[in-house]
This record gives sequence, structure tokens and C-alpha cells, in this order.
Amino acid sequence: MAEPTRPAPHSPGAISLFFVVKAGVFALGFWIWLLVLVLGDDPASGAHVLAATGATTTTLVGVLLGARLAVQRNAALRHAELKRLLVDISWNAFTAAGNAEHPAKVVPFPTLPPESERLTLLDRGERGRGGSSERRR
Repeated sequence: MAEPTRPAPHSPGAISLFFVVKAGVFALGFWIWLLVLVLGDDPASGAHVLAATGATTTTLVGVLLGARLAVQRNAALRHAELKRLLVDISWNAFTAAGNAEHPAKVVPFPTLPPESERLTLLDRGERGRGGSSERRR
């Protein structure tokens, strides 16, 4: 039986992708403007400083927004995989409980040991020290 097709996980960031592209376009514009100013014969002026500041700022903003978008997409994929895993686990537990009259098909779940084998926190502490409470008195 073929595995059913699953919908693609929700990938956040349609608006974030817009801002990353927008920052890239602005950065490209500032870098071109700075290149035109530098290649010209004019001495350094306030326009050069403005173009350089705009180029570096929009480049850094674009890189930060791009990194944030990548982290969001990675988190969305991990979240979708975790949800898929939880559904598979719950489905397996449900089908195992439904097959209870067939012991060979039941998935064994861990159980607590009987009361005679259980140790309290105080018992563990005394055993670790090699003595009982009467010896310490």
C-alpha cells in the first residue's frame, strides 16, 4: 500500500521574504549609487557618506532578515516533522491497543516494577553509604 501524500508543512515567511528582497533591492541601489559617486571626479561629500551608510545598513538588514527567514523555515520543517512523528506514535499506540487479543502484535510499553522491588529515595541513600540508620546513631 502506498503511503498517502501529506500536505507540505507550513512555511512561514511570505511577508519576510518580501522584506528580504526589498532590503536587497535597496542595498543594490545604494551600492550602485556609491559606485557611480566614487567613479566620478567629484571630491568626497555628504552624498558619498549617505550612499556608503545606506549601502552598509541595507546590506546588514538584508543579511539579518535572510538569516531570520532561514531559521523560521528550518523551525517550521522541524515542527512539521515532530507533529508527523507524534501522529505516527499515537496511531501505533491506538492500533496496538486495538490488537490486545493478539499478544504477538501488541507493542510492549514499559511498566513500573512491583512494590517489593521499588526503592525509596532514603533506601538508595543508605545503600550508597553502606550502612543503615541504626549504625549512624
